[in-house]
Amino acid sequence: MSTPINDPEKATFVETALKLGGKSDEEAKKTGALDRADEQVESLFAKKYQTGGSPIHRAVWDDKFPIELFLSPEPTVPPECDKVMKGSLDVVRRHVRAKTLLDDKRKITDQVLGELGDAGYWGLLVDKEFGGSNAPFVSFARFLRQMATVDPTVAGLASVHGCIGAVDPIRTFGSASQKAKYLPMLASGNRLSAFALTEPGAGSDLTALKTEAKLEGDYYVLNGEKLFITNAIAGRTIGLVCLIDKKPAVLIADLPDQENDEFQTKRYGLYALKHSYNNGLIFKNFKVPKENLLDAGRGDGLTIAYHGLNRGRVALCANAAGTMRAMLANILPWARFRKTYGATIETRELVRRRCGRMAAMIVACDALVDWCSWQLDEGFRGEMECIIAKIFGSESQKEAAIELFMKTHGGRAFLHGHLFGDNVHEFLAPCIYEGEGEMLGMAFLKSLIKEHGTKYYEPIGKALAAAGVKNPNAVTPGTLWAIRGALMPYAKWRVGQIVGGASRAAIPSSGPTKLREHAQWAASELQRSRMHVDGLMQKFKLSLADRQCAMAELSLRIQDLVVMLVTSLWASRRSDELIHTAADVMCQDLRRKYTCERPSSAYFKTITKLGEAIAAGGFSAIAGIDENEILMPYSS
Repeated sequence: MSTPINDPEKATFVETALKLGGKSDEEAKKTGALDRADEQVESLFAKKYQTGGSPIHRAVWDDKFPIELFLSPEPTVPPECDKVMKGSLDVVRRHVRAKTLLDDKRKITDQVLGELGDAGYWGLLVDKEFGGSNAPFVSFARFLRQMATVDPTVAGLASVHGCIGAVDPIRTFGSASQKAKYLPMLASGNRLSAFALTEPGAGSDLTALKTEAKLEGDYYVLNGEKLFITNAIAGRTIGLVCLIDKKPAVLIADLPDQENDEFQTKRYGLYALKHSYNNGLIFKNFKVPKENLLDAGRGDGLTIAYHGLNRGRVALCANAAGTMRAMLANILPWARFRKTYGATIETRELVRRRCGRMAAMIVACDALVDWCSWQLDEGFRGEMECIIAKIFGSESQKEAAIELFMKTHGGRAFLHGHLFGDNVHEFLAPCIYEGEGEMLGMAFLKSLIKEHGTKYYEPIGKALAAAGVKNPNAVTPGTLWAIRGALMPYAKWRVGQIVGGASRAAIPSSGPTKLREHAQWAASELQRSRMHVDGLMQKFKLSLADRQCAMAELSLRIQDLVVMLVTSLWASRRSDELIHTAADVMCQDLRRKYTCERPSSAYFKTITKLGEAIAAGGFSAIAGIDENEILMPYSS
């Protein structure tokens, strides 16, 4: 990793564009602060691994398609990690079957948390020298998917602790002494962790932080309130984002074993995450040793906060893939049991289509998890790629729960004890957590256009401002002549796209023909999307930031192309024909969505045949998952 930090006084591309577009200094400055934090995260990575060198950015903007960056290899699990994972699964399965997983408050019991610590669960992402397993992230993410089929809350806690809790900030930004002090405790589970970022007035707008720490002697004295902090109760260790000298910073804070005048939790009713603790945290003159400040020399508190989010986003997608497996495994016994008009509903086309659609989403999530995890292990920042995994995984889980799972189970879905009725809020919450989907989609597009905008549009905007032109749509021939120096590089790029353009992507010749065709189409459309992005920038110019609907729509179209490409290539390298079919279904769904076409009879035949094969027990992805009991069976 490289370490240079951008000049904090220099305006970022976004800040410059907002000012040129007439935004207030406050809005430009606050948005620029977030953009600067993003640039500081970029500076932590070697250039080839930054956003400009990422698979998606190169797929859109490079003339030669980087197909090699979309072909993640089949991972292997190190033996020591495999032992920890199997032991952890055994712990949770045993308690689930014995109905001892939850305490009288319906939270994961301390005993389970302790046994998981003994198994090594909490140290999977901690370095070996500090008592962890140092699992490759792709192995960790695949394991979370498996754990989520047993209990999604336990799987989620591993992500909270290891990805967005205190583990990643200390591993990445901690000093040698901070690592030696905290990582062994975090690896053993003696101190579980959380990350305290959001506040009552600071959600997506993290520039609105108010929690403040002032240095007094050997301690920072902390005052403020945090909100919606998962896994945060007395006795835990948290990474806490606060203002120090008016700048965001991160302190590692050990919460006392009992609440007191300096520290209290704020409890509220929360439908989601009901089996884990989610609290507000109130600090009144709470003291944190000054040596617990994470290294601000490599970026401010927002930089540290953003770094771990990508791992959390991939973990969310993995959890969704596991949860949907549990849903599908739960549908099948009910479909074999439930009869309408003398026949079981597993024979009905609609039910078969639902099973096929859910399998397609599972395969796509699996592909994204493997691909994104591999990139993170390789050293890529993975910002845009992990955003796609988060959005697709959360939206798939929402669709699976409401449109497929609930509707198939009918009224019984709302019974106490039913997988849907007991967990509906858990199924929906990922659409909000780790960043709300459409907001993240706009961040995705911003990352995609930033380099293009900085290179071509920012010089033109500055030249127009120097020429006294406030409305870019009212440019005269004289103005064009005045700004010709700034305009020429863009004009040259534009002509190059018309005359030459991108070369055809070289899709591997192995695998089913239909999947190769899907991959080729998606790759070609990704290359064409550069003109759609540039067209959007041309159309709205300096007012683009206010065109959120247009940005979100184009962003989602590009995301869908990436999902289609990754899914088709990933499935092509598997030998399972049902995975091939499920991937084909997903690619057909995404292509129809992109082109606004209706499904064909051949498509309905494909997806219902897939559902029939799944009902017959042919889908290996759900093998070994415990079946839930059928609630309110027919009376004799």
